[in-house]
Amino acid sequence: MEILLVDDHAIVREGFSTLLSSVLEGAVVTNAKNAQQATNALRANHFDLIILDINLGTTSGLTLAEYIVQRWEHAKVLMFSMFDDISIIDRAMKLGAMGYVSKQSEPDVLISAVTSIIKGRRYLEHNTAIELATFNLSHSGGNLTDLTQRELDIFLSIANGLCRKQVAESLNISEKTVSNVITQLKRKLELQTNAEFVHLAIKQGYIKIAS
Repeated sequence: MEILLVDDHAIVREGFSTLLSSVLEGAVVTNAKNAQQATNALRANHFDLIILDINLGTTSGLTLAEYIVQRWEHAKVLMFSMFDDISIIDRAMKLGAMGYVSKQSEPDVLISAVTSIIKGRRYLEHNTAIELATFNLSHSGGNLTDLTQRELDIFLSIANGLCRKQVAESLNISEKTVSNVITQLKRKLELQTNAEFVHLAIKQGYIKIAS
């Protein structure tokens, strides 16, 4: 398991690296203190997970997260920070992060987040997920009970973090069909981003949030 940890504070990098290496069997943690070191590492190696601080001093972790998910399509990004600003967490998820953990959380929360995201599942702590769903309530006006079974299958696949190719393979349909259904879903449910699929799935009980 290859993990890239990006944080501008040495004590945080050392502490979290030690935790991850000691608890997760086979974990190899590479540290980066800024965006330049992070992008250099990503160009040189494949990482199963990138743990990224939202505040990197002179650089925004959100800007770096956006660049990473656009440049490396299958990158899995876990954001973390000292500050639980729900609007920033919302922005991070909409940019493509698969989870968020507060630096003030217990160590087992970070481990749970890492193992969940490595397996392709999104992760938010219970209270954060509730706050985020409430924050985005105005963007989730549709009702999933109105969907056909095919639409629901694709909706839940996207909400659980699968890319279009993975959805197509799992349902034995073409990527073009998946894309067409996603377009229909966004129109029918009044959604714009994949993150809003997640919020609606949480709100209507189709995704169990971490507790």
